[in-house]
Amino acid sequence: MKVGIIRFPGSNCDDDAWFAIVESLKEEAVMLWHKDHDLQGADVVILPGGFSYGDYLRAGAIARFSPIMREVAAHAGRGGIVIGICNGFQIACEAHLLPGALLRNDVGYRSLPVTIRVESTDSPMTSAATVGQCLTMPIAHGEGRFTLPDAELDRLEDQAQVLFRYVDASGQPTAAANPNGSMRNIAGICNVGRNVVGLMPHPERAMDPLLGSRDGLVLFESLLATVNA
Repeated sequence: MKVGIIRFPGSNCDDDAWFAIVESLKEEAVMLWHKDHDLQGADVVILPGGFSYGDYLRAGAIARFSPIMREVAAHAGRGGIVIGICNGFQIACEAHLLPGALLRNDVGYRSLPVTIRVESTDSPMTSAATVGQCLTMPIAHGEGRFTLPDAELDRLEDQAQVLFRYVDASGQPTAAANPNGSMRNIAGICNVGRNVVGLMPHPERAMDPLLGSRDGLVLFESLLATVNA
C-alpha cells in the first residue's frame, strides 16, 4: 500500500499520519505538497488534520481550491480511497467529496479524548472493526458540528453512510457524549461509493499506548486490508 499525505499550509497532523502508515503499519507513504499536480502513484490519499490556510473563511474552504485537490477529486472519481481526518474531513465536505458541512462547535474549541462507536464495517476505515465496537481517540477542533438537512440525514442513515457516532462509556449516543453538537452524534461518514471517508476524531493520534490509546490501529488495519483485498 502506498499512501499520499497532502500537506497544506497549516497542516499539523501530516507527520502523525506518516507515522501511522510507516512506523505502525510498515507501509509506504509520500508527502504531497498542496501545489503538486501528481499523486505519485498513491493507492490511498489522506487529507490530514490541522488548520489549512489558518481556517480563514471556513475550515477547509480555501484548501479545497489547492491544485492537488483536482488530482484528489479525480482519484476519488476513479474509486480511489480518500480519507479526511478532522481538517481533512472539513476539506472533503467543502470539495463536495462528502455530503454535509462541519460548522462551529456549539461549545467552542474542544480538545479531549472521546469514544466513538462503529456503525458500519462497509468502508475502507472500518472493514477490520465490528459493528458496535467502541474506540477511544482524541479530538481537537473548533468546527466539527456535522450538519445536514434532516431528509438528507435520513438518506445517509438509510444507506449506512454513517460510520462513527459519539457515544458514552456504555456505548450510547447521548447528548453529554456529543462534544460539538453534531447532528445525531455523527463523528464520521462515507460517500455513496464508500471510497471517501471523513471523521473528526484522530485515529493517527491513537496508535500507541504511549499516546493513551491504540484504538486507532484498527482503522488503519482496515485501510490496509481494503487495499490488499
